[in-house]
Amino acid sequence: MELRHLRYFQAVAEELSYSRAAVRLRIAQPALSRVVKEMEEELGALLLERNRSRVRVTPAGAALLREATLLLDRWEESLRRVRRTALGEEGELRLGYIGPPTQPFLGRLLAEYRRLYPRVSVHLEERTPERVWEMVARGRLSIGLTRPVPLSGELGLRTILLREERLGIVLPRTHPWAARAHIPWTSLEREALIVLARREGVGLHDAVLAGCRQAGFIPRLAQTPSLIGTVLSYVEAGAGLGVVTDSVVGPHPDLCFVPLHPEASVPLVLVWQEDADSPPVARFRELLEVWKAAGKLWAPRARGPQGGRKGKGAGSPREKRKR
Repeated sequence: MELRHLRYFQAVAEELSYSRAAVRLRIAQPALSRVVKEMEEELGALLLERNRSRVRVTPAGAALLREATLLLDRWEESLRRVRRTALGEEGELRLGYIGPPTQPFLGRLLAEYRRLYPRVSVHLEERTPERVWEMVARGRLSIGLTRPVPLSGELGLRTILLREERLGIVLPRTHPWAARAHIPWTSLEREALIVLARREGVGLHDAVLAGCRQAGFIPRLAQTPSLIGTVLSYVEAGAGLGVVTDSVVGPHPDLCFVPLHPEASVPLVLVWQEDADSPPVARFRELLEVWKAAGKLWAPRARGPQGGRKGKGAGSPREKRKR
């Protein structure tokens, strides 16, 4: 017995007429009669009673009609789900990300994605850059927003560069350097620096050390906390100067960001497995690329009040964040 046979029987049982059911199904009436007869023989039960004036559904036929209707409705819904999944309109998106660099845009981007694809289940995991790469490579994440890490090229993942984030100093607005357009790397030689721990952000940490090395000195790292927020807290407490990217310092009443010179940056990238490029992943990537091209990921940075800047950024846009 095939699904189409159930559909044929359903049409006759609902129409209570072989002729009307044949028109509805667009098949010949004799073929329809033959299918119903074969079903009755296979089930060993009379499904429809027929005489010259009418067709009546038997108790066995009524039971089959209920079950067939449920089955056919479920089948149609399954087909719709398959089509939606193929179009990226249904399925699962497991997104790994690093926190502060993605804060300017991730919430807005996900809201737009959920509006466009409400049937896609989105799962978020905030991880270190290395962990995002590892989990995407192993298939535990669908896609990731992260920074390049050592040996990342050996994992065979596809990447899109989203932005080169400029390095700079976060310092109190009362600091003598707060009003500068930029700060030379060489000025940091005698300063106590606060840098994110390498285990939490190898790309940022190594970029800071490389910049100091190119300027001819070994930095004095006063603190290497695990969270960017702790870097800012140390700066507020007067424990030293923080070396961060321009994306992590939002509008702040007491702190400001001043770029370093010569310019140095660390990338923010999108990573995914080409072999596991599911439709929901492709739709997310397409939306992200549209936003990037339209400049919607980061808005231009504004100047701060007198006594410092919220970050000149030298062409590095960012999204203003609410306090």
